Amino acid sequence: MNPRPALVVVTVMMTADVTKTGSRLRPGLRLLLRVTGSGLLIATAAIHLDLYATGYRTIPTIGWLFLLQIIAGFALGGLVLVTGSRLVAAAGALFALSTLGGYLLSVQFGLFAFREVRTTAGIVAAIIEVLAFAALAVLAALPSHRAAVPRGTRDWLRTRASVGASGVRAGVAVAAISVVALGLTAGALAGAGGSAPATPSATASGAVLKTTTIGGTRVLTNAAGKTLYWFAPDTSTRSACYGSCAAYWPPVSGPLTAGPGVTGKLGTITRTGGGLQETYNGHPLYTYIADSGPGQANGNNVNLNGGVWHEVVVTG
Repeated sequence: MNPRPALVVVTVMMTADVTKTGSRLRPGLRLLLRVTGSGLLIATAAIHLDLYATGYRTIPTIGWLFLLQIIAGFALGGLVLVTGSRLVAAAGALFALSTLGGYLLSVQFGLFAFREVRTTAGIVAAIIEVLAFAALAVLAALPSHRAAVPRGTRDWLRTRASVGASGVRAGVAVAAISVVALGLTAGALAGAGGSAPATPSATASGAVLKTTTIGGTRVLTNAAGKTLYWFAPDTSTRSACYGSCAAYWPPVSGPLTAGPGVTGKLGTITRTGGGLQETYNGHPLYTYIADSGPGQANGNNVNLNGGVWHEVVVTG
């Protein structure tokens, strides 16, 4: 008795069963990846929109790049959900990876004279971007369920084996890139500046406060010429800016002395931890990390970290 016909029948039955199972699973998997990848892209775009609206729009160069990033994130997220295109998914994956790369470069080295600080929102966005890349890269690599099936059993098996091997390789590559991205993220954030310490360190104690004119308004500056700000929620005896707030708005240490043209009343308050922070006319003083040098007042009238920030105006 020749067993080959029976083997062929069994093989055909098994492959037919696998075909039916795969045809049922793959559309469902693609839909899950579409929804997940789209949702993650939109989520990270929403985080960046909140950051843009609450202060990043004032940062030179970074502000409009943030806006482009937000628009692209929402657009790609919507296109992935609507079309399910492998090409769009690949574009979304590359976008998520490039956004993460820009954030890590800004945290580690700085971009366009601006260096990002470690915040909860930034960490969450970075993790979401890694997850978005993974979901969209898998979606882009997953063969379409409409792919042509060869007529012969052997050709079908050979094609299926090739597709399966390609899928495994793509999955391994995506997993490896995701692990590397998470490792780089952890390393960059571990070495990045995070929440500012309780003790102010923005200006050396005993330095001289100065004035300069920006946009027709005479404002107070530190010894290096950087604009000084006051925070609406503060009181004359207490600062309301700690943690990530103080990372964006470094408190000015005191006591300081008045230079030419500085006519207001100087003083100090004690911050949590014992450091002295300089005050001017009862307002605790801060600089802003988005001001890269003298003559800038990017933090003026910005609503960020729970209140509005104002440049310190010098009168008289």
